[in-house]
Formats: sequence, structure tokens, C-alpha cells
Amino acid sequence: MNILLLEDDKSLGATLKSRLDKEGFQTTWVNNIKDGQEAVAQKKFNLVILDVGLPDGSGFEFSQQVKKTTGCPFIFVTAQNSAEDRLRGYELGAEEFIPKPFHLKEFLIRVRHVLNNHSVDRTDLKFGAYIDFLSLNYFDGQNTKVMNAKESAVLAVLVKNSPNVVSRDNLLNEVWGEDQFPSHRTVDNIIVQLRQILGKNSGFIQSVRGLGYKASHDYEYG
Repeated sequence: MNILLLEDDKSLGATLKSRLDKEGFQTTWVNNIKDGQEAVAQKKFNLVILDVGLPDGSGFEFSQQVKKTTGCPFIFVTAQNSAEDRLRGYELGAEEFIPKPFHLKEFLIRVRHVLNNHSVDRTDLKFGAYIDFLSLNYFDGQNTKVMNAKESAVLAVLVKNSPNVVSRDNLLNEVWGEDQFPSHRTVDNIIVQLRQILGKNSGFIQSVRGLGYKASHDYEYG
């Protein structure tokens, strides 16, 4: 997942980038709108996190540009948190409006919530095969196989993060959450089941020794 962070507070920006990177996201941090515009023009992002008050303009205006040109979801993180500011942010299409100061864990929960709500619906593989995450179906070009909820969720996390590697710990946190206690073996068993379902496309899921798993970028994603 690629995240663009617009934050002119150097201390907060460095903290958020460090934590987002630690969580497995690819974070581009800029501190002004001009650099944000250049970043959006050069790279596809899954989420934009931005302040309202920036050195060279308003985050509100930048969010309108992002929505018009990319359709990428965005979150405001700002000290400008009056009722009027919040209302304007949501009217512009913000997924979240997080007032400063905030708890870092709450921030990460909201980020994941937005990303999950904008997850991939379908992935096209080779040979006319595709994965439909809405119906939990895998069509291999001739036959349809049904995945269970956990299998589909694990596969969706790998697809969303492709071509980056996802660790077993991150898969456990994403799919099972913190209130359950599965092991790394649980993840490995799900991967085995998924490869059996994928059959001739089993190579779509790649093992990276000592790190985890990833979805191959050699396949065409829909």
C-alpha cells in the first residue's frame, strides 16, 4: 500500500512516516502542496493523509485536486478541528477527520479502516482466470472454486500490498486481529489451501524465506 503524507510539522511527520513504514506501508512524506502535487503526478497512491494548514496553501484545496484527478481516498489530520472545518472536510469527501493531538494507535486503526473499505474487488490472473473478492470465487478459466472468508482475506491483503512482502505477523494482525491467538502455522496452512485452490496459478503466491509472502507482480491485476 502506497501512502502520501502531507505534514509540515517535522517531528510529527517523521513519527508518522516511521510508524506507517513499520506497519508495512510504503510512505512518501512531503511538507508542502507543491511537492505533494509532484508526488501524485509521479506515483499511484492508495491513500493520502494531509494537514489542512500547509505552508503554500490549504489542504482542503489539495484534497479537491486529488479527488478530481485520482479518486484516491484521503484523511485529514489537523489542529483545525472546529465544527465548520470538520463539516467542510467531510463535504469534500474525506474518509476521516482526525483532530490533533491524537493517539497513534487510533490513527493506525483509522488508516487501516479506510484502506480496507477501498480494497480490491477483483484481480485478473493469467489464462483468463480471476479472483472475485466480493463473491469469494476463483474462476480458473473453466471452473469456479469458492474460497472461505479467511482464505479470501489473506489473499486480499497480499494483493493490496503487492509487490511488497507481507510478514506472517502482519497477516495475523490484518485477518485475525489482536483478540485471537493463531500462530504462524495458521497462516502457512491458509497459504497451502490457497495454492491448492489456485491450481495452475499457484505461483501467484510467492514465499519469501525469512520474511513472509507476496502476490506476484507478474500477474495482471484488475
